[in-house]
Amino acid sequence: MIAESGEKYWGRFGAAGLLAYDPARGILLQHRVSWSHFGGTWGLPGGALHEGESAIGGAIREAQEEAGVPDGAVRARFTSVLDLGIWSYTTVVADVQVPFDPVISDPESVALEWVPVDQVDERPLHPGFGSSWPALRALLEVRPAIVVDAANVVGSVPDGWWKDRAGAASRLRTRLEELGVPADALELAGDVWFPEVSMVVEGQARGIDTDSSTVAVVRAEAAGDDAIVAEVERRVAETQTVVAVTSDRELRERVERAGAAQVRSAGWLRELLTDH
Repeated sequence: MIAESGEKYWGRFGAAGLLAYDPARGILLQHRVSWSHFGGTWGLPGGALHEGESAIGGAIREAQEEAGVPDGAVRARFTSVLDLGIWSYTTVVADVQVPFDPVISDPESVALEWVPVDQVDERPLHPGFGSSWPALRALLEVRPAIVVDAANVVGSVPDGWWKDRAGAASRLRTRLEELGVPADALELAGDVWFPEVSMVVEGQARGIDTDSSTVAVVRAEAAGDDAIVAEVERRVAETQTVVAVTSDRELRERVERAGAAQVRSAGWLRELLTDH
């Protein structure tokens, strides 16, 4: 696509790139072949989106095609969008879950390297990536997490949950697995964040099946409120920015004292899940 200014943009439906972050090795960068757009510079694996393709799906597909990123190796943490009206580019910042060595699998790459975060600026960077890198780097240290008072959220709607508490909790867990939260709802920069999620269950809901779920299920052995506070304290100790979800007034005060950056109501979460 060519703008009125003469600037070229690749991808009729926009483009996306994957910023894969491994704390032990750094950022996966691609040295672009000389004949490519801004050839000779270093940037992120990525490219044009297909019609109807999500930015996350497209970024991972391109990274698989260009750098051999294995299935399931990364988990999206947040997206950052450059929207020019006629065209947009989405940077998908993702944490490496399973370490891997990149493989050059198409002719667009001269080299693929894990570059330590503090050495990225030393490379001749693709102009687009270079301009966005300072803001992206600052956000690499931000790790939001949501701790959900499952009984409070499930019980906020009279939909018959009391007939099958474990089943109701399981349905909530399923809806939380791909939760994306607008950045402004978390008071963060970026576009959409995908926080780590814990949900605390108690009583009969402890029978919930947790196989192969991305949501951490915490089974309260005694009082559910105590387990929620403990989970907030654990994540705060791991330097995560914690949002606790409960409409219980006394519990709200306890999780604030435990270090939760925000406390949101059950209705806030339900609205997010409805919009998702």
